Amino acid sequence: MNDYSQMWQTALIEIESAVSQANFSTWFKETRIVKELDGVVYLGVPNSFTQEWLYKKFHNSILRILRQTNDQVRALEYIIDKENNSKKEEGKRKMVSAPTISMPLHDFYINKEDNLNPRYTFESFVVGPFNELAHAASQTIVKAPGQTYNPLFIYGDPGRGKTHLIQAVGNKIKKDLPEKKVFYLTSERFCTEFFAALQENKANQFKEKYRRYDVVIMDDVQFFSGKEKFQEELFHFFNTFKDTGRQLVFSSDRHPNVIPGLEERLRSRFGTGMVVDLQELDQESRMAIVRAKCASQNITMSPEIVEIVSSSIEDNIREIEGVVNIIACQTQLKNRELNVNEIKNILKNNTRPKKMVSVKDVVRVVSDFYNIDEESIYNKTRRKEVVRPRQMIMYLLREDFGISFPSIGEKLGGRDHTTVIHSYEKVREEIKKNSLLAQEVSQLRSMI
Repeated sequence: MNDYSQMWQTALIEIESAVSQANFSTWFKETRIVKELDGVVYLGVPNSFTQEWLYKKFHNSILRILRQTNDQVRALEYIIDKENNSKKEEGKRKMVSAPTISMPLHDFYINKEDNLNPRYTFESFVVGPFNELAHAASQTIVKAPGQTYNPLFIYGDPGRGKTHLIQAVGNKIKKDLPEKKVFYLTSERFCTEFFAALQENKANQFKEKYRRYDVVIMDDVQFFSGKEKFQEELFHFFNTFKDTGRQLVFSSDRHPNVIPGLEERLRSRFGTGMVVDLQELDQESRMAIVRAKCASQNITMSPEIVEIVSSSIEDNIREIEGVVNIIACQTQLKNRELNVNEIKNILKNNTRPKKMVSVKDVVRVVSDFYNIDEESIYNKTRRKEVVRPRQMIMYLLREDFGISFPSIGEKLGGRDHTTVIHSYEKVREEIKKNSLLAQEVSQLRSMI
């Protein structure tokens, strides 16, 4: 590559069109390509906050855009750009804030031997009512892997800390029982590698690779939905591990019993250990998470601002972490605590807007649309003319407003959350095939 600057400027044009102006100004304007070595691009960033934020939120997008610009690019690294920072300081008489400390590179890299991220530990995991059962089960299995709760299956909505928790299990076992071989992977990686092995007639090598471990932690099991050949390999893999007393840990965005297209024999295997969910975050837990993230960034927030931040992000730890990172960055740049108006402006530009609506409002709109009595939605009736509208309400409450499955069930007559999940999945799948149903959903959305 002869002209790093030109390549990055070209990439920035596409990046700017893909992100909000606030995100672009905050995270991309003070970046540059420092060097390229053997296809690895080293992107200079002004501080550790930007380093971590780009890696966590934009890494795949940046790498994809760079590869489109230059097909020789194979990897992307982030480094603190001290030289660029020095040039910016030349015009200043005095620097009030403390210099940014570069975060050690090993904090950003997974260990290639076990694929674990060293930052995901029990020490940095915030425990609250929404996750205390899953946390307790995880703590139990690290004491004697393979003996209790095998497999451990943790499920819950995105952003509730599943990946952090299951990797904390791996990191704890790795620390306390170094003789145990641990490996973490996503379900997508498992399937991709197995497919490649089949193509190259190396299926046996694939099987041996994973069966040499004592603990395997697999993320995003819902990826196996409808993939029969891969499910068969997972089934045999599962049996080999369980029969030899080795520990399996799984995660998914939903209970194994309601993952569509999952074979019954796998559902049964998952249920032989411990299946536990990460529930909706309560306000107290969100506040604790905000405080913990502030502590990790060495910033302080007043109780009022902690409450504002935690109230603005209802059910996603990743969003909370992202907002705290931005606040930390702005605090460092301004060398002072941000005021309420500044915090609200950050939240406005970096959180998803909430659509204020009550469950009763949705029930009323859908009932009127289908010309049925509102009360019938809450009753236990299975009349056909009521079942469809009720399923539609459950789908909209979940899909559009992010209400948890247990909360929907409770508010619609005390129904079990598995019933709600089934209704949600049913409508979601039918919409893909039935254009009339898709139009109904569109009309209802415009009326709510």
